[in-house]
Amino acid sequence: MTAGLYKILRAAVPAITLKGSTTMTYSSVNTIWVLLGAALVFFMQAGFSMCEAGFTRAKNTGNILMKNLMDFCIGTPAFWLVGFGIMFGSGTALFGRIDPFILGDYSHILPAGVPLWAFAIFQTVFCATSATIVSGAMAERTKFSAYCIYSLCISLFIYPVSGHWIWGGGWLSALGFHDFAGSTCVHMVGGVCACIGAAILGPRIGKYGRDGKPKAILGHNLTAAALGVFILWFCWFGFNGASTVGMDSDELVVSAGLVFFNTNLCAAVACCTTLITTWIRYKKPDVSMTYNAALAGLVGITAGCDAVSPAGAAVMGLCFGFVIVFSVEFFDKVAKIDDPVGAISVHGICGALGTILTGFFATGVSTEKGVFYGGGFRFLGVQALGVVTVAAYVALVITIVFFILKKTVGLRADPADEIQGLDVSEHGLLTAYAGFAMSPDTASMESDSAPVVVTGDAPPAEAVTVKRVPSFEEGTPKFTKVEIICKESRFEALKNAMTDLGITGMTVSHVLGCGQQKGRTEYYRGIAVEATLLPKVQVDIVVSKIPVRSVIETAKKVLYTGHIGDGKIFVYDVENIVKVRTGEEGYDALQDVE
Repeated sequence: MTAGLYKILRAAVPAITLKGSTTMTYSSVNTIWVLLGAALVFFMQAGFSMCEAGFTRAKNTGNILMKNLMDFCIGTPAFWLVGFGIMFGSGTALFGRIDPFILGDYSHILPAGVPLWAFAIFQTVFCATSATIVSGAMAERTKFSAYCIYSLCISLFIYPVSGHWIWGGGWLSALGFHDFAGSTCVHMVGGVCACIGAAILGPRIGKYGRDGKPKAILGHNLTAAALGVFILWFCWFGFNGASTVGMDSDELVVSAGLVFFNTNLCAAVACCTTLITTWIRYKKPDVSMTYNAALAGLVGITAGCDAVSPAGAAVMGLCFGFVIVFSVEFFDKVAKIDDPVGAISVHGICGALGTILTGFFATGVSTEKGVFYGGGFRFLGVQALGVVTVAAYVALVITIVFFILKKTVGLRADPADEIQGLDVSEHGLLTAYAGFAMSPDTASMESDSAPVVVTGDAPPAEAVTVKRVPSFEEGTPKFTKVEIICKESRFEALKNAMTDLGITGMTVSHVLGCGQQKGRTEYYRGIAVEATLLPKVQVDIVVSKIPVRSVIETAKKVLYTGHIGDGKIFVYDVENIVKVRTGEEGYDALQDVE
């Protein structure tokens, strides 16, 4: 928006004064901007839901979606009753005040022109975002009751206390700590809770072998995960952009534009960096890791998106894209903390890193200058101090919460429930995909007719005439089954070649198999996938009149590449062939002449 257009809008939408108030003037533009941001940040819950559900297994989808709904629904009244007062009340440098229902005076903290309730809902959705981060790292094995309780604790007092230090006029704010939209205040707090929770909870059943090596547990729906990431990216423009909490001055208009540009640029560069890193490291670009990199870039730039230049944002994106790969690998392989969606690395590590890097790249426009701009090390020290103290406080308190839950209601689901899936055990939900079977459906339709009893005396259908049943004596045709195992990519060529040879029937199956080489190693989020069984196509052909050698030579010619994995051909003798429809046997059963 240009400055001239903005002035026209300001003239058309004048400021209003709240009835009965002689001191507070409200701006319609600022209020609309904050409310729009609140709506976008709220919609991030949908992004988190899709992302977490997609990166986990289908049997836990309903449980994941329910948790993302409830952490917002539980956090909203909790923040209204207690959290908002603790975070923004005019108390001490360490703690606000207990103010149920937000009845006190908050004029000292309200942004210019923004009414209390608009600011309150904006801060409520931020609180819910911090709480929802934890669900992904602890997915697939946490009791729903325990989840509801610790989500309540995060919104009730964990997030508000550290938030008071940073945004509520607390001691970190007084030192000049800068966290524009919440890399530390929101994301690192959620990431630390996620890390402690996942460590106490332990890994999912089957995640680690007897030798301690991690096993890849693939998510069931990459499409949903990708949609979730794109929703989050879109909503992040509200998360960061609306944190200007105003648009009623030329300075704020310019700042919002820079925030939007830096947010997008950092995420994009992080994705490119991770794509290249995984391509080199795993020999192929890792899809899920690259999507994680988008979130890593968004989280990391959140602290300093108003304070760094686009060049600084791009360099920070390079850092996040590189770090996210090795952070995910570290927690999986070294720390052995099972994080199905990478929440610890994305929100915890990159949130902390982004806050600290602001101390290097800040240009001095909205904060002190960073190290690279001649500002010295004081600002960097304050940024690092804030990260360390907030992480220590959150880790201590959430550890106590998890310990109490573990000793009372229990934190982890029973092994049998975990194997069955939390959808059934926790919610009685047979599947979150009714009508879209994720595995073969074994249910059968009810029928009033009696089951058919198959006996050797069952007559053929009246419309079918049995032509001939040959006797299998010396001189009768010989039948041979040729079983061909080949690459999926070569099946179409094989099918056409067999048809040209005169083969009129074949059975095709998708199978898994391996040869002496035991398959090819693939990687999922940095963990080697047990790919000893590779997808193949099995083609079964029974021949009599066509020479078996012709079938074999034709198949060899079509399938040959000279590389490992070209396939195998097996040849079997067949004793008899029976066509069920007509009752014909032997050679006649291979024909289909009316």
